[in-house]
Amino acid sequence: MQNFLNKLKTMLKVDFKRMFTMPLVYIMAGVSLAMPILILVMTSMMGGSEDGAAMFTNVWQAISSVSGGESAGMSMDLTTMCNMNLMYFLIAVLVCVFTAEDFRSGYAKNLFTVRAKKVDYVFSKSLVCFTGGAIMILAYFIGAMLGGAIAGLPFTTEGFNAGGIIACLFAKIFLVAVFVAIFLTFAVVAKQRTWLSILLSIGVGAFMFMMIPMMTPLNATFIHVVMTLAGGAIFAVALGAVSNLILNKTSLV
Repeated sequence: MQNFLNKLKTMLKVDFKRMFTMPLVYIMAGVSLAMPILILVMTSMMGGSEDGAAMFTNVWQAISSVSGGESAGMSMDLTTMCNMNLMYFLIAVLVCVFTAEDFRSGYAKNLFTVRAKKVDYVFSKSLVCFTGGAIMILAYFIGAMLGGAIAGLPFTTEGFNAGGIIACLFAKIFLVAVFVAIFLTFAVVAKQRTWLSILLSIGVGAFMFMMIPMMTPLNATFIHVVMTLAGGAIFAVALGAVSNLILNKTSLV
């Protein structure tokens, strides 16, 4: 166990260094910050909609919807589609590009040949990509606050409170672990074929998209946080084992 932890610590140090020396993570964080600002400012400039489509009436709608509210469930209005849930698609790009670069550059092949076990690689990659995804979620949250202030939207709460917003944010961060596990599995299947891993990841992400508001509503509770935390841990372990098996059974090119 101690040997595994020492190897994982070494791998994490290398992976964190590689991620934060890549322009990609900073580009993704910048996009995450700018996205809600553009969404809130542009929709507020539109003023209204002749076809009656829902517009943002407060800042928190850019984060999520209220469970049981008019824009919850299977609703496909603007406030349900153009919120923080879009970040999971961007996280797919981060995971797939970051992982594909390992195989494209030959880093993964050299790593496994010299010392590392594939299980160490999967654990390390999962934790590092989760950290990158969490940073993107937090960047989006900051951008939503800035965008709301610029657009002059109210920060009033209706049907939820500050505790629900905090629980919602934590639930969305923990849910990143679920999606990272899925995206990483596709990334090790596709290896250096970035386009394939992104296509598969976004396809599954779109399938799961309407489940996200139910798991991370604005009126979230401690139960939502626990469920997403447990789900993230279960998916990380289960799909991590699948990713490890794929790496053991397939070639590295």
